[in-house]
Amino acid sequence: MKTAGRIHPVYAAMERTVFDHMSALAREHGAINLGQGFPDGPPPGPLIEAAARALHERSNQYPPGPGLPELREAICGYYARRQGLELAAGQVTVTSGATEAIAAAVLALVKPGDEVILFQPAYDAYAPMVRRAGGTVVSVPLSPPHFRYTADALEAAITPLTRAVMLNDPLNPAGTVASPAELEAIAGACLAHDLVAICDEVWEDVRFDGVPHRSLMSLPGMAERVVKIGSAGKIFGLTGWKVGWMIAQGELATAIARAHQFLTFTTAVPLQWAVAEGLAMPDAVLDEQRAGWAAGRARLKAGLENAGFTVLPNAATWFLCVDLVASGVALTDRAFSERAVVEAGVATVPVGALYAGDAAPDHIVRLCFTKPDAVLDDALARLAAWRRGL
Repeated sequence: MKTAGRIHPVYAAMERTVFDHMSALAREHGAINLGQGFPDGPPPGPLIEAAARALHERSNQYPPGPGLPELREAICGYYARRQGLELAAGQVTVTSGATEAIAAAVLALVKPGDEVILFQPAYDAYAPMVRRAGGTVVSVPLSPPHFRYTADALEAAITPLTRAVMLNDPLNPAGTVASPAELEAIAGACLAHDLVAICDEVWEDVRFDGVPHRSLMSLPGMAERVVKIGSAGKIFGLTGWKVGWMIAQGELATAIARAHQFLTFTTAVPLQWAVAEGLAMPDAVLDEQRAGWAAGRARLKAGLENAGFTVLPNAATWFLCVDLVASGVALTDRAFSERAVVEAGVATVPVGALYAGDAAPDHIVRLCFTKPDAVLDDALARLAAWRRGL
């Protein structure tokens, strides 16, 4: 069969993701993989036990498409306790991971010809999703080291065709968080121009230094125009479970639920039962895990700095970023990552790959710190020795 012209151009022209590329190189060369983000430590025991009980004691057949009522109620309770949000279960749709939630939101809300503002760097699924829905991506680049949102740059990107803004806060890959003033500026632009905000907040509970998360949904006038997306995989460090959700009001909630029903329809029901239990657990149950993540952050930061690397500010996520120029390393981010995985045996991610257009910096690399101490120490020793030979 001839395939020319049959494949959608979004996918025909698509390269493999940078995460897949670097992970494949790590496997090929037996490298330590600090590129793809997932914790290597033991999962929270109570959640594993809850999933095992659910397999034996609960139904394993289709649950309701929008999610188990018990999980939807647990999500509402979790956000009431953690963020002070007043939500109803009818606003919640459970999805097979946050990426599916993003896809459902884009398919439901973006029409051909609509412009969607993406802040860069961005999770590399955003732009293809917008283009597949027929929308046009309008990029607003954020600059290292602080990756700040500015009202002027956002305002300059808005046109009569703008319909939505996609906000990832905390920001992957930078590990930064939006300030109250920045959130207020984004909300103000949405209100002034009648925009919807698709808010990828999967890192909302992977924050450090005692600063709580504030959702754009909580700002005055925003509840009715925000789709809030969350992830059990990030909250509990169980990325392979692929349990996420999206929350909205009124017609937005109806539309995104309709899109979801023709993507995956539903999500593995034993895991839904387990996540419902996990979200209702006392916060102290996860304190040890999060303390371990914070310790990994401190360990990797100290080791990188001891090796002469300049580490950018970090307040959230599982990642630290290194500024190669400030570190005195005369390599681009892509060259550094491609050489380090082969020559040092450590996989990283070039942050420039997560930008669109000509505004991409080429001197920032990302490393994951949610690994055992011995793994981090080995990676640091390899990078330090390799750097000395550059």
